[in-house]
This record gives sequence, C-alpha cells and structure tokens, in this order.
Amino acid sequence: MIEKAKAGNEQAFTFLIETYKNYVYQVIYPVLRNEKDAEDALQEVWMKLFDALPQYTGQGFKTWLARIAMNHAIDMRRKKQRLREVVEEQLETEKVEDTEKLLLKKESKEVVHRRLQEMPENYRDVITAYYIREKSYKEIAHEQNIEVKTVETKLYRARVWMKKHWREEDFS
Repeated sequence: MIEKAKAGNEQAFTFLIETYKNYVYQVIYPVLRNEKDAEDALQEVWMKLFDALPQYTGQGFKTWLARIAMNHAIDMRRKKQRLREVVEEQLETEKVEDTEKLLLKKESKEVVHRRLQEMPENYRDVITAYYIREKSYKEIAHEQNIEVKTVETKLYRARVWMKKHWREEDFS
C-alpha cells in the first residue's frame, strides 16, 4: 500500500490515512493537549506525509510517520506559545500605556482645578458649570437664577480673564 501511495495512487493514500489516523492522533494529542488543535495538526500531518512520502525509504513506516507527527505537533505548540507571549506582552504594554494615560488625565484635572481656584468666583462658577459639568446655558441660568444672556456674558468675560492670566505652559 505504501509503495502504491508513493506512486501517486489516491486510494492507497486514503487507505494509509484511515489505517493510521487514530495512531497519529494519539501521538499528537499529548503534545498539544487540545482536541481542536490536535485535529488541525492531524490534517496538516497528512499534507506533510503526502509531500514527504516520495523520500520514504521503506524502513519502519509507523516510526517514520510518528516522527513527522511529533515534530509537527511540537512546532505547533512552540508557535502557539510564541503567539501567546506576544499577545501577553502587547496586553502588558497596553495596560502600562492606559495607566499612564489615566495618571496624566488625573494630573491634568488636578492642575485645572487648582488653576480654577485662582479665578474670580463668579467666573469660576460659570466655567465649572459649562466646561466641567457640561451644563447648557439654559441649565446654568436656571441654577444660578440669572438670564441666559448673563451666562453668555459671564462665559465671555471668563474666557477673556483666562487668556489674560493663564498661559498654555501653565497646564503642562
């Protein structure tokens, strides 16, 4: 059968697959320890066997087949481990970057809150309501019991005050 398969007989090759599929699976599974990975590896081993069959010299077919299967399973496990390490490294890098961003954001908020304390109170209230609490002009007017036009005026004057008293470098 092996000689017929070597000569290109598809039925002979199919017979080899049917004869040895359980044996090859038993070689692969302990290395990969995952049913799906073992099934994938099994299919790939048959492709490798098909390519390698012309080089088979006729001694110990079962041992030769087991060596092909074992080597392929080991390669798959190594590749999977390397991929896992790359993913873990990427996740760790992202975690560090996220932590840095959170710290910078927290620091920036603290700087802004400190700087807001320097503002005149009537400007601080409207700036805080509009930019930090994200209230509308109408909501601010209602909360402070003033007209919407007064809110607009206070925001305008607060912005002018900030441009006059603050520099961008003060916040970095």
